[in-house]
Amino acid sequence: MATMTVWKFPTPDGADEAEDILKGLQKEGLIEVHDAATVSFPPGAKKPKTRQLGSLTGAGAMGGAFWGFLFGLIFFVPLLGAAIGAGLGALTGSLADVGIDDDFIKRTRNDIQPGTSALFLLSANAVVDKIRDQFGSMPMTLVESNLSNDQEDKLREVFAA
Repeated sequence: MATMTVWKFPTPDGADEAEDILKGLQKEGLIEVHDAATVSFPPGAKKPKTRQLGSLTGAGAMGGAFWGFLFGLIFFVPLLGAAIGAGLGALTGSLADVGIDDDFIKRTRNDIQPGTSALFLLSANAVVDKIRDQFGSMPMTLVESNLSNDQEDKLREVFAA
């Protein structure tokens, strides 16, 4: 079973640094990355830069259309007219089944601001204690996940400063 997590970094390049660590973890078999993308929001920018991490994903990757749709909902829908926004509401209903609902979109939009970055990760079979050791003291915050409450609490504990 795959898990979607969103990790926020206090710098615009933090998510890119995390990508390098993830590559090593995946090579060691400590995590299975189904798909991943980064968002980098430079200070003063009107919108963030997004990038799918094709180098980490295999045949099961969801593709650019999924990430484009998700990032469009999170970062650009407020800029669209009400009629377009209402039309997108019907499309987002199906995403709620996998934990991507209006609350997810609002919380993520509020947390990823200029001067920060985020890693959106769809993964499975993570060896959390080994992963924690690799990330060391890298500052990051779990913003959102579709883990159970107990799983999310344990993950927050592991990566708490």
